[in-house]
Amino acid sequence: MGRYRLDRCVGAGAFATVWQGYDPELDAPVAVKVLADNWVRNADVRERFLSEARLLHRIESRRVVRVHDVGVADERPYFVMDYLAGGTLADLLGGVQRDEAVRLAAEAAEAVHVLHEAGVLHRDIKPSNLLLDRTSEPVRVLVADLGSAKKLADASGYTVTTGTPAYMAPEQADGTGPFDRRADVYSLAVLTWELLTGNRPLLAVPRSGGRRSGSRPPRGELVTGSVEVSPRLVEVLAAALDPDPDGRPRDAHAFARALVAASGSDDAGRSASWSTGPVWAVALAVFVLTALLGWLLL
Repeated sequence: MGRYRLDRCVGAGAFATVWQGYDPELDAPVAVKVLADNWVRNADVRERFLSEARLLHRIESRRVVRVHDVGVADERPYFVMDYLAGGTLADLLGGVQRDEAVRLAAEAAEAVHVLHEAGVLHRDIKPSNLLLDRTSEPVRVLVADLGSAKKLADASGYTVTTGTPAYMAPEQADGTGPFDRRADVYSLAVLTWELLTGNRPLLAVPRSGGRRSGSRPPRGELVTGSVEVSPRLVEVLAAALDPDPDGRPRDAHAFARALVAASGSDDAGRSASWSTGPVWAVALAVFVLTALLGWLLL
């Protein structure tokens, strides 16, 4: 593909395929995203594909995958990105400790916040679109795949449904009106619950009780079942999954901070209970200290 060697397919979607490749001039591994053959002659899809490359190229951040080159080979557009061999968050679902799951989710939220600050709404946040950089310690999370992304300034005109249904906010899935960065926050909350439990969230929504048209929909309660997630984290995630955008954190950065704060408060609680210790342990310590003091006085 141009000067790039394509070695191995690492991902394929409806519109494009991503390859692990090699740049002989720089002697470096790269990722090459190639538009699917059946969409090559569709002007709208070609423009959307190239728009993704432009968006990624102009956002300079260690939290967003970088685009280095764009080209056309045999009438097929392609663009070249950093290659990260660490996999994606999808590889970790349900398989990491709680503290690490919260840290990775907060990292993902901060990466999405970089997009928002650049005026871009992702619209397809899911585990496979968040890459892992294992060359750093701790592991970093980078956001990728802006194929569904749009400028926030155009949010009032979003009426076409795009993205992955399981992660979509209600206002995005309905396709009936505008939505904003809080739709991405909803998707981040779904992703976070998956990291913590291995499953997508189940919300027990109370009956509306004859809710009037235009009034706020009721917030559901996260069903934890046998899964152990702290009440504070459940509270944060339930808020981010509120069907009403006004009930969610105002942006991805606020969501990240809420996650970290909830996790930190739980750690503090555990430390306090440990420092207090069982009553018998405290009594034993007092006895030993008293005996030692008596021996010294003798």
